[in-house]
Amino acid sequence: MSAIQFEKNADDIVILTLDSPNQSANIMNADFRAALEDTVAKLQADAEISGIIFRSAKKTFFAGGDLDELIEAEPDHATTFFHMVEEMKAKLRYIETRGIPVVAALNGTALGGGWELALCCHHRIALNDPKAKFGLPEVTLGLLPGGGGIVRTIRLLGLQNAFPLLMEGKQFGVEKAKSLGLIHDIVETEQKLLDKAIAWVKANPISQQPFDVKGYKIPGGSPSTPAVAQMLAIAPAILRDKTKGCYPAPEAIMAVAVEGAQVDVDTALTIESRYFTYLATGQISKNMIGTFWHGLNAIKSGASRPQDIAKWKATKVGILGAGMMGAGIAYATASKGIQVILKDVSTEAAEKGKAYSQNLLDKKVSQGRLTAEKRDQVLSLITATADAAELQGCDLIIEAVFENPELKAKVTQEAESYLVTGGVMASNTSTLPITGLAKASKDESHFIGLHFFSPVDKMQLVEIIKGQNTSAETLAKAYDYVQQIGKTPIVVNDSRGFFTSRVFGTFVQEGLRLLAEGVHPAKIEMAALKAGMPIGPLAIQDEVSLTLSEHVANETRKALQAEGKDLPRSAADDVIETMIHQFNRKGKAAGAGFYEYPESGKKHLWEGLSHWKKDVEISEQEMIDRFLFVQALDTLRCYEEGVLESVVDANVGSIFGIGFAPWTGGAIQYLNQYGLEKALIRANTLEAKYGERFKAPQLLKDKVHTGEKIS
Repeated sequence: MSAIQFEKNADDIVILTLDSPNQSANIMNADFRAALEDTVAKLQADAEISGIIFRSAKKTFFAGGDLDELIEAEPDHATTFFHMVEEMKAKLRYIETRGIPVVAALNGTALGGGWELALCCHHRIALNDPKAKFGLPEVTLGLLPGGGGIVRTIRLLGLQNAFPLLMEGKQFGVEKAKSLGLIHDIVETEQKLLDKAIAWVKANPISQQPFDVKGYKIPGGSPSTPAVAQMLAIAPAILRDKTKGCYPAPEAIMAVAVEGAQVDVDTALTIESRYFTYLATGQISKNMIGTFWHGLNAIKSGASRPQDIAKWKATKVGILGAGMMGAGIAYATASKGIQVILKDVSTEAAEKGKAYSQNLLDKKVSQGRLTAEKRDQVLSLITATADAAELQGCDLIIEAVFENPELKAKVTQEAESYLVTGGVMASNTSTLPITGLAKASKDESHFIGLHFFSPVDKMQLVEIIKGQNTSAETLAKAYDYVQQIGKTPIVVNDSRGFFTSRVFGTFVQEGLRLLAEGVHPAKIEMAALKAGMPIGPLAIQDEVSLTLSEHVANETRKALQAEGKDLPRSAADDVIETMIHQFNRKGKAAGAGFYEYPESGKKHLWEGLSHWKKDVEISEQEMIDRFLFVQALDTLRCYEEGVLESVVDANVGSIFGIGFAPWTGGAIQYLNQYGLEKALIRANTLEAKYGERFKAPQLLKDKVHTGEKIS
């Protein structure tokens, strides 16, 4: 069956129905290209065609490019790939420039290549579907819109208006598309969609794109227009400040936009194809497609969830502790329509936690993103209380109290008697072993870790930690709950610090070690940003608070000593101790840490950090390698030790939980794409210079020996 069904009606209008075989959605793959070639041949052979309408036989219009195909494009294939793209675009350009009306009848979402196909049409009519999304999100996967999306968007909207859509990959709904002028009409039914498309064809027998009309000027002006030239003079610097040079896609998009705006459409389309080929055959797009598309889809489909266990939904969730974490979990849960009991030691403290949700919801209402009625519905689902009896009937209770084993044991024992039969008791601990905490429970098989990240309303990841005796049913329920509230679950086995807290600590400590070695703090922070980390280690340590880090280290040391083990002190420990006890600088919450926090003005590094200044020279690349390798090697150790069970969870968890450089595709993919043999050599060099934390795990050596990737 062809991916494009060709039908000519009594009015000589050709209706092209997109219907990719063996796919739930239409995609721009080999089947589509072959069908497009056949379609254009039929169009060229028929001089009696009065118009063309694109429609879809799927639930959506068109999903985009074939990412399985794109991830296989290697540098050796660049010439072939470029010509393939150019040939497909030439066929679309033929349809666009034939002189007869071309309409896109959009019955739902059109993203990436699908939206590019729609932009090839002279007129776009959309079904009024609130779930429909349009746009060009390729940049989020390290790519650019290579099917004419940049060229047409720039010509329709102008450089300044198009930049956010192209370089940030913004998606938008029907109404926004209409307000931008990218959708011309909205209808309520699929029949009206086709009827209106036919009517428009009949009313416009001669048609062309506005930018193909002689004398057409790009809205806002070309790159040489003074106002646009002034914007373009600083735009690359602003962009580089955001990307830190880690992401070639936004820079390539800007180059295509500016270069393409200075030439004719066909030349601009060729420029776009060249940059698209450069990105598609490059490594960074492969890293990002592998994790942000394939990895996330694997998690969404339940890759780490026990199979053959029925899907489950939480109906009433208890949360113990209404501090920042508990309040955030309450908001995330209630906003998905689940009843929440938010308990604290006093009603006043619980109400304060509920007010957190009120503030977030009020902000959405003021921004027009939520109705007052919906806000009130969400708030009505949260019961703030000091009475444990209110927990009666909960099918999931999550404790989110202070990181103290005795306190956690106390609240667990008080609360779990109110759980329904088969209910789940969870801890939001970030470091304490779940198996130990589970001993306070009357049934360890129903106990599990649910490690949320702060702030919960913004952070998508939840780390699910299995204790030694956690049952498969409990894990399945925890996985289902995390997905029910719209978060991304990864599953790990129990150990101190689990995966994310353990590896995150290596990044922060490496920054503190560099400070202790005498490196200028500004250089440390900048090297971390250029590595691709979202924030520098000194800034993040201030956010976490130095006192909390000291407390966790002390508690960990005590627990290990009780087991007959030891946690040696490091230069990082010494820096924290000096900051707290000598300089009384405890972090952002205390108003003074590695940074100063003036009431008016931006935060800036504290001058007193010169206490550690020495005449030391470490190259920026050396620091970048230290930041990335110390995390990647420890992530691999977690995998080797069985803390992590899958590379997908490792890569997704490292990016969404730790903030590991997204351009790499994740901590283990960083080693794969670096080249495992080269990575082993680099690890050995770093170990020789800086110590055992850079020691290559045996698994890395084994993979180098066998020539396999880590998978």
